[in-house]
Amino acid sequence: MELKPVEEKEKQKEKEKEKDSRSLLKSESDSTTTCSSSSSSSSDSSSSTLKYAPYARNDVYGPMGRGPLPFSEKFLLALAAVTLLPLRFISGILILFLYFLICRLCTLTLALFSNPNHQDHLLHMTSWRRHAVVQAGRFSARAMLFVFGFYWIVIEDRSMEVDGPGAGAVVSNHVSYVDILYHMSSSFPSFVAKASVAKLPLVGLISKCLGCIYVQRESKSTDSRGVSAAVTLRVQQAHQNKNCPMMLLFPEGTTTNGDYLLPFKSGAFLAKAPVVPIILRYPYKRFSPAWDSMSGMRHLFLLLCQFVNHIEVIKLPVYYPSEEEKEDPRLYANNVRKLMATEGNLILSEIGLSEKRVYHAALNGNSNSPPRDLQKKED
Repeated sequence: MELKPVEEKEKQKEKEKEKDSRSLLKSESDSTTTCSSSSSSSSDSSSSTLKYAPYARNDVYGPMGRGPLPFSEKFLLALAAVTLLPLRFISGILILFLYFLICRLCTLTLALFSNPNHQDHLLHMTSWRRHAVVQAGRFSARAMLFVFGFYWIVIEDRSMEVDGPGAGAVVSNHVSYVDILYHMSSSFPSFVAKASVAKLPLVGLISKCLGCIYVQRESKSTDSRGVSAAVTLRVQQAHQNKNCPMMLLFPEGTTTNGDYLLPFKSGAFLAKAPVVPIILRYPYKRFSPAWDSMSGMRHLFLLLCQFVNHIEVIKLPVYYPSEEEKEDPRLYANNVRKLMATEGNLILSEIGLSEKRVYHAALNGNSNSPPRDLQKKED
């Protein structure tokens, strides 16, 4: 009778040991589950980083230009903001105003420049007016690049002079708004702009002198075909007429960090005319001139505060499409893209603007809609 409670106590102890062992196994399984989930999350983050690599910034200032900076970088930034920034800003405004005066003098008696809907302003200028506008524009664009800190431009010219019809468009990878300044200083091409740009002070008249094709963004459904037809017509005109400015087209449709090449849209190749492929690169040590995951004002501020900026250009020979490429604009676009990737040592990526919106929204902590900075940038 006295042994029963002792036996019952021993049985209870054994049961408690089994429970403890079970709980220990459970905790071990939980820990393994936690480890696996953490490893999967880290793998997901790394895979997402690789997925959005064409839009990732890898400079000192971080993905959105707001990363933690060392004291030395803060000191250089503050010094440049006090000395370089005001000087460069005032110089840039003066260059813009002087070129506006030249455009105003050359178009003083031309009534068509008062019509914002006219698409062929530059074509209707007489020879001396056009020459003055083009040469002054090229010089002003190069001076603006110098003000921005691009003191030297390294150009690798692989093109070869070929007798025959010229190219109708300049096809370039898109890294920054600085791209436009370089192309203006080089070949002074036309490009597509919003219709509201024609009404802006200073810039409006200059855009007309560039021969820009204006787009009504508010009516995309009815205007998209009209814009495509206007661009195709202009490319054909430039191909046949040396006095007509070439079109500057960025087939990627958006900017990258400069190391990748996105899929090309076929709009630049519908005219079946030869194109000039040009590759732009912006080597950097501190701040990357690539315009991506930050607002335009912040990017301009950091760009002007960098003491020296660098740009490298690779000019490829005029690409003459084959008969098969003329009949298939997508094939034409893909072949030019592969050529530019090979010659410029660029990585081909298959993502586009939709993935860029997701990436920017994630950076801004909003997974449902793209940030305002990107929405403004698209306009």
